[in-house]
Amino acid sequence: MEIRNLYQLYELELLETGSYPARAYKKTFFEMAFILEGKGIQHINQHQLPYSPDKLFLMFPEDLHRFEVQETTRFFFIRFNDSYLKSQSVEWIKKMEFIFHTHNHLPGCILKTITDKPLVRAIIEALIRETGSEHPQRSFVMAQLVNTIITLAARNITLQGNAAAQKQIPGPALPLLNYIHEHIYDPERLKAEKMAAHFNISPNYISEYFKKITGEGLQQYITTYRLKLIETRLRFTDNRIGDIAYEFGFTDESHLNRIFKKYKGQNPTAYRKQHVL
Repeated sequence: MEIRNLYQLYELELLETGSYPARAYKKTFFEMAFILEGKGIQHINQHQLPYSPDKLFLMFPEDLHRFEVQETTRFFFIRFNDSYLKSQSVEWIKKMEFIFHTHNHLPGCILKTITDKPLVRAIIEALIRETGSEHPQRSFVMAQLVNTIITLAARNITLQGNAAAQKQIPGPALPLLNYIHEHIYDPERLKAEKMAAHFNISPNYISEYFKKITGEGLQQYITTYRLKLIETRLRFTDNRIGDIAYEFGFTDESHLNRIFKKYKGQNPTAYRKQHVL
């Protein structure tokens, strides 16, 4: 199995081709492919999906994929690795977290908002122009455009996830889940009595109510979700363990170490060494 690496923070490629490597490959970076022109089939993780102009595909590290070109195609690729993510602000990473928790995402075009398709195309075309220019602050402009595309991708995946959740999760659970996600960095707001007051439910009943409509205990869900976000910090930032503990409301670094090891079987430092690409 061929494995491809990326040796810079991000990479852009405009490719016009009537063929594509026949063998699928894995990579150690994130990759987005926008179709400017052409038709064919995307093969990804045992799925086959047609592609056509104005479709945007997102491939995660370890995804197995290739394109089968049926008509000459103009691809625009945006590739970025964990070092690129680490170079961004924590606030930006927080906004992108939904992407990093959907590795088992549904394959296919991620642009579910019709108005975002021409917007992404316009940004891609601007990137192509900037690539061939010598304008002042060219690199800064290009980085901002890349971030905008990643942000639009995150928005569309979020909308896709919300739509799927509405089909799979009972309606009464969604406000509770959204509340938890919104306040995951503020443990005080996630105490049973605070949530009960917010939703006008008895403090003695809210945990039972949450389990009844979701099938999972309230504190168990909060802990699991918080640890998923911490995994993202460990993989995609250089933040110190103590800073991560403070960010998520743990008493100190040892408190985080104890909880993380209890659920993950290893401490945060060992997890980071094992999972950083």
